[in-house]
Formats: sequence, C-alpha cells, structure tokens
Amino acid sequence: MIANYEQIQSNDTTIPRWKRSLDVTVILLALPVLLLVGAAIALFIRLISPGPVFFKQERVGHLGKRFMIIKFRTMKVNADPSVHTGHTTMLLRSDAPMLKMDAADCRIIPLGKWIRAAGLDELPQLINVLRGEMTLVGPRPCLPFEFEQYNDWRQERFNTLPGLTGLWQVSGKNNTTFHEMVQFDIEYSRTKTLALDVEIIVRTIPALIVQVREMRQNRLAAATPQTPALETNGKPSDLANCRTYRRNSAFPARNSKYFNRSIRPIVGPF
Repeated sequence: MIANYEQIQSNDTTIPRWKRSLDVTVILLALPVLLLVGAAIALFIRLISPGPVFFKQERVGHLGKRFMIIKFRTMKVNADPSVHTGHTTMLLRSDAPMLKMDAADCRIIPLGKWIRAAGLDELPQLINVLRGEMTLVGPRPCLPFEFEQYNDWRQERFNTLPGLTGLWQVSGKNNTTFHEMVQFDIEYSRTKTLALDVEIIVRTIPALIVQVREMRQNRLAAATPQTPALETNGKPSDLANCRTYRRNSAFPARNSKYFNRSIRPIVGPF
C-alpha cells in the first residue's frame, strides 16, 4: 500500500461511477472484433512459440493495491527479467525518452515486436478491467520494484485506477521522460471527466498507428548506413540533437480544453 496513504486521502481518490459504465459499454460494443483479433493472436503465439499463451505479472494499482495483470506472452519462456529491470531503472533515474528496448531484445518471439508496438499484447487486460482492477483510461500500472523507487509526490498517480491507455500514451509517449510521464498521469488523475476519457479513447488508435510507423522507420534506419550529422560553423546542427528530436513528437499532445485546465502545479524532486 502507499506509504503516505493518509496524506493522499486528502486528495480525491474515488472512482467516478461513469467510468465503470464507459468501460463496460465500450467493451461490449467492440467485443466481436476483440474476440476475433484475440483468438488470432492466441493461435499465432501457440504455433510460433512453445509455452503458455498468456503472461501474468504482479503490478501496482489504485492506492498501491497489488494485482496480477494479464497479457499475451510476447517473450520466450523464462526470459531474464533483470534486463528489463535494469532498463527501467535507467529510465527512472535519467532524462532519457521512455523508449522500450524491443528493437534489440532477443527475448521477444517472432513478430512480437509488432504485436507490442500495436498494443495488441495488452488486450487480455480487458479481463482486469471487467474485474474492476483496471479501467480503459488511466495511468499504466507499474511494477512493484518501480513503485518502491517513487518519491512521495509521484504516488499521486495512484489516486485513480490504472488503465490500458491514458493521457501520457496519446501525448507523445515514446518522446517523453519518466518525469513527464508522471506529470501526465497526475494531471489526468486530477482532471478526469467522461468527455476526456472519450477523447483519449478516440485518440488511442492514431497514437498506436504512429507508434507502429515509428518502429518501422527505426528498423529501416538501423538497416541503412549512417551518414555524419551536418555541421554549422564546425558544430553539430540541431538536427543531430536528440533532445530537439524528442521534444518534437510525431504525435504531440493536441490542445484541448481538458489538457489546458488550470490545476495545481505538479512539481517534486527527481
């Protein structure tokens, strides 16, 4: 459970009733397509990789409660988890973009990178949604070891249910830092409305398309011989500055009356 639970209780930690109604409605409407896509992915995993179709892992949810998340397995059985732990720890302690290490991860099964980039490995989490452990829109549930490294102010992101998609995911996900991700999550926790949830759900598909396109471009770039960065007056140009690139997301946050809402400043020590 959250260490400073009494302090966090002073903020709004209740889950609006409309969230449950929205979750069930969207799932029922999309159920025929979800079942077809899910069955195809399950069959593919069964044929391409020995082992179970599903992968279960402990995560931290609303107010620090633990639960088991369900995903399609996209990694080989008994893959070494320390690789992911080291990568995540680096992201927590740096100002690096929140990029997955999928491109060079030999633990992933064939075509698993594409399944992950399209977010299809997350489909079984609809079971977590129906159980009430998650919701469609909210912060991503973190791992216990990650939670233990959170400063107190960051724990405000656990004031709401974790979700499959969220404000961070549709606001340039891979081009943001861990600190910025937490800020997006806290902003959503403070400002969530039915209209905002619908807007985020609608924006999720374009965001996933951009994510798949970026992965394809990165793969093509990796296969193309690199050319030296252009120089201006003997210095590398801004085009070679990765922070400049990161700040110009391929899918930046769109101005919205919800995103520009006036709220308490989100600050805290790194």
